[in-house]
Order: sequence, then structure tokens, then C-alpha cells
Amino acid sequence: MTNCETGGVQSFIRNSPLLRLILIAFLVLILQIPISMIEGVIRERQMRRDQAIEDVTSKWGRQQTLIGPMITVPYIVEIPEKDDKGVVTIRTETHYAHFLPEQVHTVGTIDCQVRHRGIFEVPIYEMTLDITGRFAPPDFSDWGIDPDRILWDRACLTQEISDVHAITNQVTLGWNGEQIGFSPGAGEANAENTGIHAALKGRMSAQEYPFSYQLLLNGSMGAFFAPVGRDTRVEIRSDWDAPSFQGNWLPSERTVDRNGFQATWNIPFLGRNYPQRWKGNSDIRGAIASSVFGVNFISTVDHYRMAARSVKYEVLFLVLTFATLWLFEVLIGVRIHSIQYLLVGMGMCVFYLLELSLAEHIGFLVAYLCASAAIVILISAYCIAVLRGIRRGGVIATVTALLYAYLYVLLMNEDYALLIGSVGLFVVLGTVMYLTRKIDWYSFGKQRV
Repeated sequence: MTNCETGGVQSFIRNSPLLRLILIAFLVLILQIPISMIEGVIRERQMRRDQAIEDVTSKWGRQQTLIGPMITVPYIVEIPEKDDKGVVTIRTETHYAHFLPEQVHTVGTIDCQVRHRGIFEVPIYEMTLDITGRFAPPDFSDWGIDPDRILWDRACLTQEISDVHAITNQVTLGWNGEQIGFSPGAGEANAENTGIHAALKGRMSAQEYPFSYQLLLNGSMGAFFAPVGRDTRVEIRSDWDAPSFQGNWLPSERTVDRNGFQATWNIPFLGRNYPQRWKGNSDIRGAIASSVFGVNFISTVDHYRMAARSVKYEVLFLVLTFATLWLFEVLIGVRIHSIQYLLVGMGMCVFYLLELSLAEHIGFLVAYLCASAAIVILISAYCIAVLRGIRRGGVIATVTALLYAYLYVLLMNEDYALLIGSVGLFVVLGTVMYLTRKIDWYSFGKQRV
């Protein structure tokens, strides 16, 4: 092949719009390598944050979930067994019946503060709960259980608490006018769960059983309750001004301002998926655990989650920025080298590192503004030199700034991200089609050979 032919082939490769698009697509794929590394950094920083939270909460108190109170009453079951010789013997087993209260009224105060482990913040709290209510007498009548087999002297009241080591007071049960001290553990029938229990021996002969006790608990991240009463009412007051109400029920009344929040839940038992009483070890425990409601004490913006979400749009950013540079090549004839494309793409990748590292110190919004402004200035200054014109560099600056503004709207409107993204892509595609509508693509490469 002659030098003339070789030069013609090289010129065709440089000027062919299709080959240029294929090369740009290849550069986008190459840039996925640093992007994947950045995603790894985000995960690593998130893991460090989680380790810092675990380090603080394991010593102070983890998220608290309270299930109870409930009464547990053992009873004897006789099981006949026949051996190989036909001799029948009676084997006895101890089973347990569980009864939930008619009414539970919980009034709580949660005083929050923020602890620091390095650069990471961990919301912790001190919670005071005054729990009152009423039990009806446990009813075995329709279960066919012999009354003489009911072990009333081993009945107990149980309050399950997810992190019992964070209890800070000696809890005393007010039971039908008497004072009974709680003991560690959730009782013999609930050994797999954590909590406290009070023995009710000799105190199960009344027509109703009003109760009351106060819990002082340390905790962190959130506080949750199970609606165990036929009528459950929970009133919480806190100085935390950014609550996130979670669970199967939202508060029926709530007030949130800069001084904190007040929230009230009123839950009738008809909205639950479990009865007021049951016997044996059934799946009802799982239903109760999944029915909790309460509040999380979280930052208004999780910058690790936001950083992870912003990285998901990096391909779109690279494609749109490269498409803008490619349009300069097509419409104006400015030659842009592949390395120059690559440097612009690397600059856009650095944005995600800046966003994350700054957000850990100054918050997500300010970090996003600083990181996007820095990258817009960097890329626009570089493109002024590459495109040989301030106005051309200004176009790139405008497009890049609009992209980052567009990304922020997507991040702040997660529910509408698909709609906003679809409309944005439609507008971009329409703009490219409009700007290139008069180009003769068949003769485009020949004009530059």
C-alpha cells in the first residue's frame, strides 16, 4: 500500500463520523474502570461509617424495639404413648399460653444528642417511657384445657427489649396495687428473646389487672414499639428535629419544628394480623415483630446513598458531554483528539470523589455545589484551549453546569427520577437531531479526505 493510500485510510478513520462515534463509545467504556473504583471507595467509606456507628451503639445502646407487655402462663399437657408391648404410659409436657393486654398507653420522652467517632456522626438518645394499661383475666375456657393443669404460680409478665444492656433503672412493676421487681430475661417461655419479666405468683385471682412501670433506656438510630394492646396508644416527645416515621403505622397526630417533634399513634387491634391470645410456640411471634412502628433518628440527607445514586448517572453524563464535543467536530470542524476526550471524562469522574470527600465534612448540598463548580471551571477552562475560543468553551461550561443542575434535581426527587430522566433524554435527543438535521452524512467523511 502506497503512502498516499495509507494517508487516505488514516484520514478516513479520523474524519468518519461513524468511527468517531465508535471511538467515543469505547472511551466511555474505558472510563467505567475508574468509575467502578470510585463505587468501591463509596462502599468502603459507607462500611467505615457503619463500623463507627456499631462501635458507638454497641457500648451506649442500639436501636430499641419494645414488644410487650404480655402475660405468659404455663400449663401441663398429657400425651399418651404406647410402647412395643402395648403398654400405655402418660408423658407430660409443659406448654405456654400468651395473653396480650386490653389497653396499653405509653408516654415517652426522648432526649437526643450526636456522638462523633472520627468524622462520623452517630445519633444516640436517652428515652424515658411510662407504660400503663390493663389486662383482662387470662381465659383458657374454650381451649379444652383442664383448669387443674394450669400452672398459675408460674405465670409472669414479660417486656421484650431488643437491647437490654442499655436499661438504666431498676424497673418495678405496679400490678393491681402491688409492687413487683422485674428480673433479667424474658422468662422461661421466651428464652430466645431478650427482655425482662416479673413473676405473678399468687397475683392472678382478680377480675382485672391494671399495671404500670417506667423504663429508662439508652438507644440510638431509632425507637420502635409493637401494638400489643387491644387498644394501643403511644405518645412520644423528642428534641430531634428531623424524624423519619417508619413501620406499619404512621402517627395519627404529629408536630415537627426546629425544637423537635411530638407524635401520637392510636392503633386498634383490628389492624393487626395476630390475636389477643394464643398457645404454644407459633408464628405469631414473627407477626408481632413485623408489626412494629416508630421513628428513626437519621440525618436529612445520607451523603453515601446520594453519592451512590449520583454515580449511577455517570454514563449519561459522559455520553452527553462527549456528544457536545462531537457536535463541535461535526458542525464547526474543530478537531478534538481522543486523549482530550479522555481527559474531559477523567475530570467528570473526579467529581464523584470530590462530592463524597467534601460531603463527609461540610454536608451534601454544599459539597455538591463546590464539587460541581470546580469541575465546571476545570472542564470549561480546558475546552477554551481545546476548542480555541472562549465562546465555545462557554458552551461547554453551560452544558456541563446544566447537567449537574439536572443531576441534583434527579437526586432530590427520587420518586420522579424516571420521569425527569426520560424527559431529559427526549430533549437531548431532539436537540441533537435538530442541530444535525442538514448534515449529509454520506459525504461528510469525503469532504475532509
